[in-house]
This record gives sequence, C-alpha cells and structure tokens, in this order.
Amino acid sequence: MFHQILLQIFQKLHKERTISAAYHVLRGKRSGQTIQDIGLFQLHPYFGLLPKLPRATFDEAVTLFMQYSWLNVQESGHFYMEKLGLQRAQQTPTFFFDGWHYRGNEHVFYARLSLLVQSLSHQTATVRSFSPISRDPVIQTWVRSFLQEHHYKEGHLQQQLVAECTNVLQTIPVSDVNKQLVLYRLSGYRLPGWTWQQLAFERKENVLDSQLAFIETLHILLNEVQQKLNDYPLLGRVAEGLKVTILLTDSAQQTAQLYEQGYSMEEIVQKRKLKQSTIEDHFVELAMYEPNFSIGPFVSYEEAQKVWQVSKQYQTKKLKILHEALNDMSYFQLRLVLAKGEV
Repeated sequence: MFHQILLQIFQKLHKERTISAAYHVLRGKRSGQTIQDIGLFQLHPYFGLLPKLPRATFDEAVTLFMQYSWLNVQESGHFYMEKLGLQRAQQTPTFFFDGWHYRGNEHVFYARLSLLVQSLSHQTATVRSFSPISRDPVIQTWVRSFLQEHHYKEGHLQQQLVAECTNVLQTIPVSDVNKQLVLYRLSGYRLPGWTWQQLAFERKENVLDSQLAFIETLHILLNEVQQKLNDYPLLGRVAEGLKVTILLTDSAQQTAQLYEQGYSMEEIVQKRKLKQSTIEDHFVELAMYEPNFSIGPFVSYEEAQKVWQVSKQYQTKKLKILHEALNDMSYFQLRLVLAKGEV
C-alpha cells in the first residue's frame, strides 16, 4: 500500500519537482512550497499521512522503484517516471485518505475513543482502577470530562456508544479486514488490544501498510460521522474539533487579516518584520485556499490567460520554464496565477 501511494504521488509530480517533494507531502511539511504543491498537483489526500516517516524508508522505496525501472532520479534530485512506472501507477487502486483535513488528528480521535472504551469496559466490570491505554494528560482530561458530561455511571452511555460504533462500521464502504484494524486495537477489561506487529502478521503485510489501512479507515469513518452528526451524537462529540476547516497556515492568516484591513504588501512586510518572499508565500496560499481572494490587484486577466496558454503549450507548471517564456512577469505573479487555478 505504501508503494502504491508513492507511485500515485510520483505520477502527479512527474517531471515537475524533486524526489524530496513527495517525502515532504507525506510528512506534512508546512513550508510554503509544500503547501502550494498540494494545491497545484491535487495531493490533498496524502498530506501528512506519515508525519514520522523515516527518510531511510522513503529512500529504500525510491531505490526499489529505480531497480524496477519505474523511476529515474537525476543528480539534481529531479525525477521522471519511466513508462513501466506510469503503467504501474495507473493500476493502483483508488484510496480514500483525507490527510489535508485531518493532518494526523485521526489519531487523537482514536486515542479518545480507545480510552473511552477501556474506561466504560472497566466500569461495566465494576473495576475502578486500571492502567490507561493513553498516558497523554490532554486525552485523559478530555475523556474524564466526556464521561462526567454523559453520566457514565448510569450505564446508558455504554449501550449508546456500542450502537453508534456498530452502526458506523456497518455503514462505511470498507472491507471487514480493515474494520477489524479499528476493533482489534481497542482494549477493555482483561482484553488487551493487538499490537501493530500482531496485526501485520495476521494480515501478512508489513506494519507500515497496516497503519496506512488503519488511517484510511479512520478517515472514511470520520467523514461519515461528520456528515451525519444526528446519527452519531457521541462519535461526533469524540471527533469534535479535529477536522481542519481553516486551511491557511497561522502565519498566512495573520497576513490575510492585515490585507483585509487595507494594508499593502509592502506595509505588511514592514509591520510583520518578515521577508517579502515570506509574505508572497502567504498571498499565494490565499490565492489557493481562499475562494474570495482576488489576484486582480497583482495580475491582469490577460496575463493570467497567457500563463495558462504557456503552461499547456509546454505541459508544465515549472516556474523557471514559464518565466523564460514570460519574462515580463515576476515569479510571484506566475505563482499567484498557478495557485488561483484556471478560470
């Protein structure tokens, strides 16, 4: 599964970026370049899927792809996919990740749910003392508050949570073996959850693939819950605040607020004491993720049309190539047009 995901990312970045760009996408790097790549190449599903992915694991896959004649990496780090690699990428299945909106918060959801299930299991067994599955004080405080808020001692909470979990798992379009990943990781009274090694052994795959299947299942489950909050009041509460709705970075939001107040780019640079290139990154973010943001003050409609004509002619979004063809336009203007998308 990891290799299939990599092939899909490489296919989208084909001839346009260095090999490291794919690594930064999977790790969820919050740089201006990576954030822009997400929008330009439609990489939203994969963003931040593996924030702790070791570079060695990534490089091993790249080396393997080169040995298979799927990939050609140049000394500069830029790459292109061989015919075999493109064919292989087209044969990969469709995945349903939503990394852009969850950014690792699916693990927060599962940590809350796991500790809830463990707590209610011990409550049912009238055992008051146990070693919590999550040692994170933030998770423990959240679960404690949730239990008190829902009067857990009355015994109704257990039944309702079981009903909602059963309902959502029966509803989502996920294979039973992947649903088992969610269930078998749970712990209860005298019932420890399975380790990743046990699950991977049972599934006859490596741990990383099991973890990716787990993440995909959680993303599908969370989106089902978010869309039908009336059907899942408890799970909706467990998922509360975890889906990212403001897509701009914190710094870009500050720049956006100043721009809305009427400050020019030059004034924002002085006011925020940041490099102009950094503020330009923020404007590019705005162009990409704020539908109401107009690039009109910076680029004319005619100029934007020229950018897209050249981009199609050369079949590229590489700034260097576009700038050579349109040298009367700045790199910033080119980035704005690409970020805003073709009208």
